[in-house]
Amino acid sequence: MRDDSPCISSQTQVSELRRRLAIALVLLVSAGNAVSAELIVSAAASLTNAFTAIGEAFEQANPGTTVAMNFAGSGQLVQQIARGAPVDVFASADQETMNRAEQKNLIRAASRRDFVRNALVLIGPADSNVVIGTLNDLRSDDVRRIAISNPASVPVGHYSQLALQAAGLWETLAQKYINTQHVRQSLDYVARGEVDAGFVYATDARVMPEKIRVLMQVPTTEPIAYPIAVVADSRQADVALRFVEFVNSAPGRTILQQYGFSAP
Repeated sequence: MRDDSPCISSQTQVSELRRRLAIALVLLVSAGNAVSAELIVSAAASLTNAFTAIGEAFEQANPGTTVAMNFAGSGQLVQQIARGAPVDVFASADQETMNRAEQKNLIRAASRRDFVRNALVLIGPADSNVVIGTLNDLRSDDVRRIAISNPASVPVGHYSQLALQAAGLWETLAQKYINTQHVRQSLDYVARGEVDAGFVYATDARVMPEKIRVLMQVPTTEPIAYPIAVVADSRQADVALRFVEFVNSAPGRTILQQYGFSAP
């Protein structure tokens, strides 16, 4: 009679080895997840370039942490957070939008900081012959289309509306407005020559200097100050607060200044 016991023993050893390797792999993955973190930052579209660089710098300063950026109009971002989007940090392009977020208890008020200022400018295509010295010049027949972000949900649009109202032009120019979802869309429309002029931030005008030109700086009734805060439902509030503090640190401010933002 043939004895198969050595073969059975060998199979048992292989199975046990596989079981132990599987357990080790699970423990290794669990350990990796324990020390790693993905921070989700929702920021105003005008912060796209600067915050992309800040996110990379933060990752280098905090090994094991990755930063995922979500850029859009500030009002749209607040709506996403209110609907339960898993966001850890929110940076707005104006105080009013952040105020709404705070009133709805969407942010941790104690973490709120003003971190930069910006300026409003009117731009046109680089090859345009349109001459603009004052906002009143937008009434010219040479200016047929004006890109302006939705004032109800986008801070740059709200600032633009206030400036035009102060000049008595808001309703006069109504037929020329091409509404956009955020400031970068306005920038793109101007760069492609689809509109004759557009309202953007000074920092956005720096992004495509070969395709657009600044026609004038637009006076605003209030400073354009950007606030940042930890989102109330953040699952990693400690890491989120470190990001807020990093933005306000010397390295963070240096990056922001490189992209044209000024101190708050």
